[in-house]
Amino acid sequence: MEMRELRYFVAVAEDLHFGRAAERLGIAQPALSRALAGLEGRLGVTLLERSSRRVRLTDAGAVLLTEARAILAAAEAAERRTREAAEPRPRITLAVKAGTAGELLAKVLDAYGAHPGACPVDLLLCEAHEQRELLCSGRADLALLHLPFDAVTGLDSEALLTEGQVVVLPSGHPLAGRAAVRQFEVTAAPGPPPARWPAPDGSHPEGPGVEVRNLTQIFQFVALGRATVVLPASAAVDLRRDLVAVPVTDAPPVTTVLAWPPESRSRPVADLVRVATAL
Repeated sequence: MEMRELRYFVAVAEDLHFGRAAERLGIAQPALSRALAGLEGRLGVTLLERSSRRVRLTDAGAVLLTEARAILAAAEAAERRTREAAEPRPRITLAVKAGTAGELLAKVLDAYGAHPGACPVDLLLCEAHEQRELLCSGRADLALLHLPFDAVTGLDSEALLTEGQVVVLPSGHPLAGRAAVRQFEVTAAPGPPPARWPAPDGSHPEGPGVEVRNLTQIFQFVALGRATVVLPASAAVDLRRDLVAVPVTDAPPVTTVLAWPPESRSRPVADLVRVATAL
């Protein structure tokens, strides 16, 4: 299989439409159809079932879609890391969910900046589901993840901080004046259902709650009385004035970790991890 064919296949498999995929790729539709027909012929399987009304992935096509995405991401990461290795002064890109771990992040960056030979660190602020893909594609060297919400399977990681959780409420909520609450009180209180965060593939699970992708969105919905949310305590340090954070005593603890691809051989990345864990 050629990389070009895999890119073509992924585009069609994601759009399920040859015309849109061809436009996205910048090629003619007949050329795209011929390339995928040739790929199916060499593999000896049907990847896409075509009709006049729709295009559908077969079981074999679904498997190749997963594998092709991983192959293309690995190739992109290899290209990026190779180019970065040739730079006279390497840089580190750290992916962070916007609005999270602010105090911890500042301490890590300050400590690493004082380290002899420290490299520039570029922050890549992203949404909740994007960090793993950024690591796998090579667009980020490190990411701050939060267990148990984020998966670290297939990544190397070091734990930095474990903390409790809080429920974020409008200032006029019946529970807003409490020193602490328990989970059953949050769920039993009158009000909207919990917000729905995206899965790793970017899709939202089914449910009645509003769909959110970042803290700015969720805080706006909470202030308007459209959502409830339980978050790590550090995510609610600098709340807007119409919101309050109340500790949830029996919520599971959240551990912030630094994660990176296991194939990374970057000395600056290793130095930053050592400095962060020493904190």
